[in-house]
Amino acid sequence: MAPDEQIGIDRLSALLVAVSSPQRLRILAALAGGPVHVSGLARQIGMSRPLLYMHLAKLEEAGFVTGRLELSLDGKALKIYDIVPFSVTVDVATIVAAAGSPDPTQTTD
Repeated sequence: MAPDEQIGIDRLSALLVAVSSPQRLRILAALAGGPVHVSGLARQIGMSRPLLYMHLAKLEEAGFVTGRLELSLDGKALKIYDIVPFSVTVDVATIVAAAGSPDPTQTTD
């Protein structure tokens, strides 16, 4: 997400959910060093590959990481993940902008 990009409340919520896990934050930190094969990433952060894939799917869905297949020298398909540069600012102004202005035609009971 670009620093000046305005997002809606649903998108902001999805971004925050994606990074609300200590495991997913560890994954992002590990990927900050460059692209990593899933098995190497699993060993690096001490997580099973099935659990890692679940977390990577959440991060990829939110746009924080990308995955691609590469062929090894012996012809095996390797899943490689890389971080997508991003910046998310969470402050009152961001939340108000994401929530939008209240509808003046709506009344509260």
